[in-house]
Amino acid sequence: MILYNIDTTGHIHSRRYYSGLCPIHASKTAHYSEIQTQPVPVHKDGEDEEDEDLWVTMKDEARSNVHQEPILSNYYFSAILSHDVIESALADHLSVKLSDSSLPSGTLYDLFMSVLTDDSEIVTAVKDDLRAVKERDPACISYVQCFLNFKGFLGCQAHRIAHKLWSQDRKVVALVIQNRVSEVCALDIHPGAKIGRGILLDHATGVVIGETAVIGNNVSILHNVTLGGTGKISGDRHPKIGDGVLIGAGTCVLGNVRIGDGAKIGAGSVVLRDVPARTTAVGNPAKLIGGKQNPVKLDKIPGLTMDHTSDIILWKLEQEI
Repeated sequence: MILYNIDTTGHIHSRRYYSGLCPIHASKTAHYSEIQTQPVPVHKDGEDEEDEDLWVTMKDEARSNVHQEPILSNYYFSAILSHDVIESALADHLSVKLSDSSLPSGTLYDLFMSVLTDDSEIVTAVKDDLRAVKERDPACISYVQCFLNFKGFLGCQAHRIAHKLWSQDRKVVALVIQNRVSEVCALDIHPGAKIGRGILLDHATGVVIGETAVIGNNVSILHNVTLGGTGKISGDRHPKIGDGVLIGAGTCVLGNVRIGDGAKIGAGSVVLRDVPARTTAVGNPAKLIGGKQNPVKLDKIPGLTMDHTSDIILWKLEQEI
């Protein structure tokens, strides 16, 4: 945790504290007026932000937010503007979110930083997830908003760290992180689960992902989704989700079943069998739109388009004609 004080000259002084302990070092000094008055860059329409450095863009957004809401100056300085790289900002933000009286933020920060600095693939996945949320969620107004406020994003990144620790046979601490994410973010992802890049966990409340689940790249999952077992077997017992899949709210996918690339699962469905690639399954128990013998094939990737209903509505209308 980083605490800030603004002195009479307008300087912000920061010190990192470990919960229950004395400050271990005095760190950054920044000028308050610099945060408030630094020009906010204006990006031209159509500019390809993927070619920019994402962290630079996020710091620009943070300055813009401070310009709009000066009362948040300390918050944005602590969470974003005081950090040189996204790794330290993420480690710091997660450590504050997940700490409690017996699990100090400083301890978590050191643990998270050790994982993030050791594994560049996790950092790449973090950036891909940020872009995914910004592109697919119309409620996301900026990268920095997602980074600071979206619990689906934060829970997913904490899972990435926990999964790395799990794979290093540090299962005890990985399970502690899982538990804290469940308590703080209201989603439960077992650290053994394997999750790809470009993931959107929209709203994320009530999401449950089991130990042997595997999720591909560019997958979008809504709230109250369960990727669970059948309750009858051990071992490899959880769903395998292909690339570009969209899973609607309130869906249960149970057992070691395969959801093919580019498939769509309608909201409220219960899936107990494999779903072929580029098809739509809906209902309880879920059935394929168009039937098993001649299912309707999707021409776009639902995990990217976020189109939950158009093909379902069209098929329903055709059946009524």
